[in-house]
Amino acid sequence: MSRILVIAEHSAGKLNPSTAKVVACARAIGGEIEVVVLAADGASVAAQCAALEGVTRVLQVDHPANEHPLAAVLAPQIAGLAEGVSHLLGPSTTFGRDLMPRVAALIGAPQLSEVMAVESPRRFRRPVYAGNAVVTVEVAEGRQVVCTVRTASFEAVGSAAAHAAVEQRSVEFSPPAHTRFVSVSAPASDRPDLQTAARVVSGGRALGSAEKFQLIYSLADKLGAAVGASRAAVDAGYAPNELQVGQTGKIISPALYVAVGISGAIQHVTGMKDSGVIVAINKDAEAPIFEIADYGLVGDLFSLLPEIENLLAG
Repeated sequence: MSRILVIAEHSAGKLNPSTAKVVACARAIGGEIEVVVLAADGASVAAQCAALEGVTRVLQVDHPANEHPLAAVLAPQIAGLAEGVSHLLGPSTTFGRDLMPRVAALIGAPQLSEVMAVESPRRFRRPVYAGNAVVTVEVAEGRQVVCTVRTASFEAVGSAAAHAAVEQRSVEFSPPAHTRFVSVSAPASDRPDLQTAARVVSGGRALGSAEKFQLIYSLADKLGAAVGASRAAVDAGYAPNELQVGQTGKIISPALYVAVGISGAIQHVTGMKDSGVIVAINKDAEAPIFEIADYGLVGDLFSLLPEIENLLAG
């Protein structure tokens, strides 16, 4: 039977929703699922992990060096827990993309990126060419498997009726001398997080300016949604880089995605095509975004958005 180790992503004592989606991937593989929580004090996060459906046990590794999730600090500890583990899984987020290649290098294992489907414990599907093609990859028998999981492709597991046991673990390692935490620079916002929000409103180059992009923020506030942007809007300076959705930005799968003034280039579509319901607003009836939209509205966004807001207010 496979023994799968899932690396929990968390911040400020809260478990990132991506972890529940990685557990869903682990369940598709099949076997005993262990979740490891690396923190300065991981009791609260470990309890949240223990409540996830399908988790066999939670390994809580507390160390002062784990206060900030630096890949150079966490990877040696994960490698120290890897003996007897068949699969090591992390989310395909900024956290996981930074961490998992280091883990793979330390244990001498191959790493698969953006796993989107499980065919068997050793056969997986992943996208290539900006999502235009999907390849099937098989890992040889006798090798440990390290994966980053495309969280947009998996539904988060629910809560378990009985919580898993939490075990305290310690790992001997020397914190790296060449890497240290300096600071975190992140914009303060009361809006939902783009990567985990259930509703997202994104704007494109058609907005024309940063001032007019405020229409996107206004509609998002009415819907209780996160704000996203196309690369063209980000490159033009209408929105900050952290809001970019697409191949070179964030890959998301909200229940509702509203694309305003976005043509639908494949690089953008790659980042949001797994959304539950896609609504497109564009004055060009031939825009590619309408090919994947569930609902399309053709017209001038500067006239349509105020009308939609009035309807929502009523």
